[in-house]
Amino acid sequence: MPALPRPASGPGSRYTARAATTRRPTQHIDIAALARRLTTRDLWLARMLHEHRVLTTRQITRLAYTSLRSAQRRLRALHHHTVLDSFRPLTQTGSAPEHYTLGPAGAALLAAHAGLDTAALGWRPTHTGRIAYSPSLGHDLGVNDLLSHLAAHTHTTPTAGLTLWLSEPSAARRWGDIIRPDAYAHYRDGDHLLPFFLEYDTGSQPLARVEAKLSGYAAFTTATNTRPALLIHTRTQSRDQAMRQRLVTTARELGLNVATSSADFTTTEPWGSWWAPLQPGAHRTTLAHLAAHWLALSPASGLAPTDADTPLTRPVPPLPPTAPKAEW
Repeated sequence: MPALPRPASGPGSRYTARAATTRRPTQHIDIAALARRLTTRDLWLARMLHEHRVLTTRQITRLAYTSLRSAQRRLRALHHHTVLDSFRPLTQTGSAPEHYTLGPAGAALLAAHAGLDTAALGWRPTHTGRIAYSPSLGHDLGVNDLLSHLAAHTHTTPTAGLTLWLSEPSAARRWGDIIRPDAYAHYRDGDHLLPFFLEYDTGSQPLARVEAKLSGYAAFTTATNTRPALLIHTRTQSRDQAMRQRLVTTARELGLNVATSSADFTTTEPWGSWWAPLQPGAHRTTLAHLAAHWLALSPASGLAPTDADTPLTRPVPPLPPTAPKAEW
């Protein structure tokens, strides 16, 4: 893949796709031979990267492996066979983790399973470079980090975790004429189900624009007669407080179930008592308590498969199969 020019300033200046300059010469990919060597977990990971674009080593380990070392060993093997591609962002201090994307062999494999070619899949040789230089990289990683923690919660608490996780493109494909959330997910804790849209706020948008999005969610509720919650996650507690002051009246007038939190609270346990319903005097509580408190919640419409769906447009399970075959 040819290297992309790095801009002199702006978000793209901080990232470099190492694979863009170290890619081995393109070789013929024997899909049949490769498929025989891949486990169900490998195929799941390829689908996850097609769905969510980029995951770090630690995010993948959190979701699918019992140790960082075993994850790194397998990821290196998948990278060697071009099932995966990768890059490392440049950082001011220290080193960033490896960031994995879908590689050419992975794209060819998924396309073959779906009866498509890689162009129809949306994959291009510049795929990794474009993700590495994307201004939305930090935002996308933040969304994936938050939701991968929720999904992996099942490893320690089998009755809790994500049962559904749709990316921004998947949500847009279903509801883009009304709303464009950063993700849609179902969090279950015991008997309590919290279907929610996620708005992941990095502080780059004025509060007036965030407020304007609420009318879209109200329109979605009216048009579909379904009522998912809306979770808004911000970078800092001060941004969270400013947003709550700006949105509380609008949310009440529109009849929306909204809760907010920030990275100052959620860290590695976003299911905990860090979410405050958007109403005066509300205390922070858990996602399970929100589901129990908001009795009128219901999953979004448009989740059932249709004739227009392919194996690649159906939701990917948030966690991989539990018993992969022996790995090479």
